[in-house]
Amino acid sequence: MFKKITCLLALCLFLSPSLSYAEEESENTKSVGVAIGASAKPIVLQKPWAAYYADKAPLSSFDPYDLIVFDSQDHPQLKPLSDRGKTLLGYLSLGEIEKIRPYYRAVKSENLLLDENKNWPGSYFVDVRNKFWAKRVIEELIPQLLHKGFHGVFIDTLDNPIELERQDPEKFKGMRDASVTLIKAIRYHYPQIPIMVNRAFEILPELGEHITMVLGESMYSSYDFTNKKYQKVNENDYRDQVSKLQNFKKSFPKIRVMSLDYWNPEESEEIKKIYNIQRANGFEPFVSVLKLDHLTIEPK
Repeated sequence: MFKKITCLLALCLFLSPSLSYAEEESENTKSVGVAIGASAKPIVLQKPWAAYYADKAPLSSFDPYDLIVFDSQDHPQLKPLSDRGKTLLGYLSLGEIEKIRPYYRAVKSENLLLDENKNWPGSYFVDVRNKFWAKRVIEELIPQLLHKGFHGVFIDTLDNPIELERQDPEKFKGMRDASVTLIKAIRYHYPQIPIMVNRAFEILPELGEHITMVLGESMYSSYDFTNKKYQKVNENDYRDQVSKLQNFKKSFPKIRVMSLDYWNPEESEEIKKIYNIQRANGFEPFVSVLKLDHLTIEPK
């Protein structure tokens, strides 16, 4: 694994040397990020967890959860939940940007955007190799999340740069390695914040010492956009993904491994089945609707 601090010299290609967050350390714990937003919290987290990308649910509906992933824009009040001991992660997409994000125009003007994601109209792939993207993530986007009151970040869409390089190795050469370097840079500048990474199975072994949690999204069930219905994932794909996460967990036993599957909230028996299957796999499960704008309570 990448242990030595000297390896971070490579980040000079990515970042300004003035980016020195959270360098001071007390006897027992470091501050979270740049000592802004929510107060420092230990990274020892409790079960269960939830993901919710809206602001309508009453605060009391989050009582069962100790860890909650929220959208960085549309979310309930954070301070009351933090005061109740909840650990809150804010959504941060590293591999693509939606038009609705407030920094979209600025990123576009810096020529950081690539093609539109055909599966998600209005969302554009990002050139993660560009040092200005890394600079924006570390100097602006993460500090903004911490100022809002989030304790850490949920990192999404890292599969995209990896897949782009796979499809066109010449045009997108370096996208995979840049993704790894960016995560290491985030950890370097924010040594104590919880970091959850979604999927990115190919590079997970290189990220194991730099993240707190990994999420396997849509491993057992997902959504069929063509037929507009929830469905089970292909058996071979399911087994392959489970195997990758289980092997990762063996290599990094201290890292929490979560699963997120999607299903019709009215079919409680199937949802209960998904929870049981993922727990049997050794994961911490959550099941919700595709848009994550409805908090589906686990059936008993």
